[in-house]
Amino acid sequence: MLPIRRAPQEIRTYFLTAVTADRRRIFHVSSNSELLQETILGYRSQGRFLVHAFVIMPDHFHAILTPDREVSLEKAMQFIKGGFSFRLKSKRDVWVRSFNESQIRTEVKFSNSVRYIEENPVRAGLVTEPEEYPYSTAMLGRPDPMPLHLERKSRA
Repeated sequence: MLPIRRAPQEIRTYFLTAVTADRRRIFHVSSNSELLQETILGYRSQGRFLVHAFVIMPDHFHAILTPDREVSLEKAMQFIKGGFSFRLKSKRDVWVRSFNESQIRTEVKFSNSVRYIEENPVRAGLVTEPEEYPYSTAMLGRPDPMPLHLERKSRA
């Protein structure tokens, strides 16, 4: 039996969703949203992953990440979820144990995923324009551009 060949980690980009335990609206509290945002951007600054887009909703977050070649997707999510939980110091469970992922393989899916993420607060009735929502790359700007491996595929 042949071993399974996977793409190098640095060319794998994912749309991710993580939900709070019991769908508690912990990110309705601004300080909690700010803490999660600091956690995500802090691990990005450490080079653990690239952050292409994110939004922090009251009971979940969505993100588009490209993990560093030395970091698995599972480890990247552990950094975010575990890092946030540690800093929050809650006595209750913070997250549902799993997360949802979808690999992004094309420029079109990347663009559609960014749009979905940044329009999420509008669809939820929290704001009228994506740029009004403070816990999203629509307002903050995107830390990292679309990965080059997606651009190359669209030109091929």
